[in-house]
Amino acid sequence: MITGRLPPRFPAIAGVRAISVDGVPFDLFGPAPLRIPANPERIAFELTAVSLSFPREVRLRYRLDGIDRDWSGATTAPEAIYTHLAPGPYRFRVMSSTGDGRWRESRASVAFVVEPAVWQTAWFRLVVVATACAVAFAAYRLRTRQLTRQLNVRFEERLAERTRIAQELHDTFLQGVLSASMQLHSAVDDLPAETPNRQELERVLRLMNRVSDEGRVAVRGLRNESGDDLAQAFCLVQQEYASHTGADFEVTVEGHVRTIHPLIRDEVYRIGREALVNAFRHARAKRIEVELEYSPRHLRMLIRDDGCGVDPNILHAGRDGHWGLPGMRERARSIGGQLTLSSRAASGTEVELVLPASVAFAPP
Repeated sequence: MITGRLPPRFPAIAGVRAISVDGVPFDLFGPAPLRIPANPERIAFELTAVSLSFPREVRLRYRLDGIDRDWSGATTAPEAIYTHLAPGPYRFRVMSSTGDGRWRESRASVAFVVEPAVWQTAWFRLVVVATACAVAFAAYRLRTRQLTRQLNVRFEERLAERTRIAQELHDTFLQGVLSASMQLHSAVDDLPAETPNRQELERVLRLMNRVSDEGRVAVRGLRNESGDDLAQAFCLVQQEYASHTGADFEVTVEGHVRTIHPLIRDEVYRIGREALVNAFRHARAKRIEVELEYSPRHLRMLIRDDGCGVDPNILHAGRDGHWGLPGMRERARSIGGQLTLSSRAASGTEVELVLPASVAFAPP
């Protein structure tokens, strides 16, 4: 018996005979690559394989680059079908075998491109993104304007309420204290100098005068008569205490002055006024400075003096029965600002308030 290796068989001639899209045939001999309309539901490739020596043993395998990761299994089916291909370039390839275990890829591959639909194009997606950004920006601007109007209404309500309180304090409480002090002063003047209670009555009279002065200062604090100009407002505070201190006073403005939101301006003024009142009353300073910085990124207010400083415990916890420092911190938190207080004995005190520009400044 004679055994040995079988001679290699001649390869089959394999390829694609025709291609149809949703039942419509396409010309394989047109310009390459083929252009297939968008959103095809069914693409069919009609396969062919010819072998004169072993026609019954011909097997085919195929692969669509961009979809298939590997070649298909061996088949004798005359057709390969793909459905719902996404837009993009593809290449259909075929290989054949005549039963000897050897597979040979055909050179007759088919390259084609599935066209994108309008909504699948890059420019359409760009338009959608741009439109979405424009809508989001418009919604943001609308919301900003709504919040601005609400803040303005709140500010007007608060301003009206504070003006009413200041008017009532002036017309009732302060006038009553002033009237009582005048009558007491007249009564004390009529008393003989050797009257036992005269000194005590004079002490009460001085106390009433001090209460009256502090009440007038409080009324001025409730009514910021300087309008939008913070620098002018702080200069008016200095004028109130010009007779109490001989300290040099200076206000410096840096940057381009911008309109501050009314509600924010009101709270900044109250914080700055409290810091200045403390400096004029208690610091025994020779120099008091105010810096206002209008930056594209923030509004910054710095008040410093070269006085006696503040005890660290009082600086952090405040003084019993006094609400100045805690009130400053609460106001800063309520408007989203960062308040920094620093002081050292015999080195003065610094009060710094920083507000983001988006919070502090009114929209143009």
